[in-house]
Amino acid sequence: MPIPRDASYLWKFLHGLITLVRPLFCRLRVEGCEHVPATTGCVIACNHSMGPDYVVLGYASPRQIYYMAKLELFQIHPWFSRFLEIAGVFPVDRGRNDTNAISAAETLLRRGKVLGMFPEGTRSRTGELRRGKSGAVRIAMLAQAPVVPAVVINAAAILKQFGRRPEVIVRFGPPLYPIGDPGDKAAAQAQTDVVMRAIAQLLPPHQHGIYATGHANGESVDE
Repeated sequence: MPIPRDASYLWKFLHGLITLVRPLFCRLRVEGCEHVPATTGCVIACNHSMGPDYVVLGYASPRQIYYMAKLELFQIHPWFSRFLEIAGVFPVDRGRNDTNAISAAETLLRRGKVLGMFPEGTRSRTGELRRGKSGAVRIAMLAQAPVVPAVVINAAAILKQFGRRPEVIVRFGPPLYPIGDPGDKAAAQAQTDVVMRAIAQLLPPHQHGIYATGHANGESVDE
């Protein structure tokens, strides 16, 4: 994978390091990079399964991705906090409506950066899609930025099958353009379900979860 031109020096260093060690861990196939805008801001909305999907998605992206991370990570040690900041990671307090994190995300997008988000919120242990939360779409609405659906497939095998070099796939889909009032919860959730269905179409059928055909509006038939 080519090193993103817009990346920080630390991102470029880490990208080069991963390039050296990646053949020991997996075979990587990346599809749809052309769907990521070359210069303008966008939200990359990805499924969230077990395994190092943050790392895989960031490495596969043609541009540097900026991530939110839970506030607790920034409380481990000042040096580690500084490392995260230089790498393009910023804190979010998941226990409340963190307006500072939302403002930081909107600013990044308006500056033409790429924001990586996992709408499911928590990892899916089965690999099947869970109901998406509306945060990613609301931030895209605020910044008037597109959302690029993406998936990482088989990331968990990287750690479980070390030495066997499992195939890991990253796919990016065509961008979507959420519009409307981010304060309208129903509209934001409806457009989130559109994004989640686009993510589902990039996954194998057995991972569609509640966005499988026959489930209405992104909800399972049992709900």
